[in-house]
Amino acid sequence: MLLVEDPPVDLPTPTGPMRTYLYRPVAVGARGLGPFPGRFPGVVLFSEIFQRTPPIHRMAQLLAGHGLLVAVPEIFHDLEATPGVVLAYDAAGAERGNAHKVGKTVAAYDADARAALDHLAASPHCTGRLGAMGVCIGGHLAFRAALQPDVAATACFYATDLHKGTLGRGGDDSLARAGEIRGELLMVWGRQDPHVPDEGRAQIQRRLVEVGCTFEWHEWNAQHAFLRDEGPRYDPALAHTSYGLVVDLFRRRLTA
Repeated sequence: MLLVEDPPVDLPTPTGPMRTYLYRPVAVGARGLGPFPGRFPGVVLFSEIFQRTPPIHRMAQLLAGHGLLVAVPEIFHDLEATPGVVLAYDAAGAERGNAHKVGKTVAAYDADARAALDHLAASPHCTGRLGAMGVCIGGHLAFRAALQPDVAATACFYATDLHKGTLGRGGDDSLARAGEIRGELLMVWGRQDPHVPDEGRAQIQRRLVEVGCTFEWHEWNAQHAFLRDEGPRYDPALAHTSYGLVVDLFRRRLTA
């Protein structure tokens, strides 16, 4: 399956236009390159604090290559002066991204997610079945997207701040609202991740059991950001296994 990266769109949100990048599958037919017959489930992919970096771009391509219509929103669109900003994987980039993380309200994050989901649902390329995936802060944002009743499947990778309730200005109620999740969750962690220690992971798992969520849980011997295919923490073998779990989840829950 081949891909088309459609021109980015600026989706209206309560805090201003949100630059969003779109990836969709295509296939080679008898008459050459053309749209794959039919429509595809839609997935919102939430990035790390660095926004749409090359690894996030490649992650979106991988998902689209498995028959998913993917939207990647700029999670800090309302805090950067211009669209298209990518923060560097260095100390300055991390400092700026972490400041942004607590610089906007949870309500703004939720409104952004809703705008991206609505755009996918309205697309002529979408079946209307919706999912979410995210890494780092994006794992937490994907968890919050799962609170939306039309999100049937969500993959969260090393979701930061979920156990502490410290996402956004003034904190978040994500775990408190976990009982509202009606879709299936895939929760994946690295045991050597200092951002989500043993007790933090145990707290999250206890809460999901307590409220009766449908979820799958995996802990690898890996660092934070082991899925990022750049830098010393990348683990190709675990990334391969993890993507298999993601594709299986979305096929089961979004194509039935």
